[in-house]
Amino acid sequence: MSRRRIGFWYRLAAVIAKPPLLVLFKRDWQGMEHIPADGGFITAINHNSYLDMFSYGHFQYNSGRVPRFLAKAALFKAPVVGTLLRGTGQIPVYRESSNAFGAFRAAVEAIERGECVAFYPESTLTRDPGMWPMTAKTGVARAALLTKAPVIPIAQWGANLAMPPYAQENKVRFFPRKTLQVKAGPPVDLDRFYGLEPTPEVLKAATEDIMAAITALLEEIRGEKAPDKPYDLREVLAHQRRKAAEEGTK
Repeated sequence: MSRRRIGFWYRLAAVIAKPPLLVLFKRDWQGMEHIPADGGFITAINHNSYLDMFSYGHFQYNSGRVPRFLAKAALFKAPVVGTLLRGTGQIPVYRESSNAFGAFRAAVEAIERGECVAFYPESTLTRDPGMWPMTAKTGVARAALLTKAPVIPIAQWGANLAMPPYAQENKVRFFPRKTLQVKAGPPVDLDRFYGLEPTPEVLKAATEDIMAAITALLEEIRGEKAPDKPYDLREVLAHQRRKAAEEGTK
């Protein structure tokens, strides 16, 4: 999809979303030159607030290459939101169903048509206490190795200061105005994985390279060093289950 073909529904969504973003937030955008001018590509973004899809979406829209998000299928049934999601070409995700693979197939088809598909590799809001990216699922790597499309890492910070994730704080704080920082980097070098069988080990290694690129950009934004080992939600949950089982046998 070229920079010129944004379409009616995306422009309508921008008319609705941009005014409050411009009023409530300041912006610090970097690396927009890394967004490809033509052809299909993938963006891989960290996730630390329910508001950050608007932060990233605003950045991406202004680049002239609009993203296709993978969104929960239930949202497509909402009267207004569903109409906008369908009109802007977002991709419904049917989790825990026979249609679950359909979202991945639709994402690959969109990339091959020359569109941008946005992945949140962590698949959920980060649980890391320091708000750093967690270990991720391998869907973004699978799509990248299948299509050989550029993967643009994008880090963002600021939306989480206005709306912290989960139950960290119960209230939204728009004032004083927060700065939405979004930084895109050059495509992740995945050449060493091309042509290899997409085994779990290969997909895990490619995913780690993608997440390392996102984390490095976030370190630059925050001016801090990320933990050496990313937070692994699966390990934490497994530990909690083992602990609960041990306590239950006492």
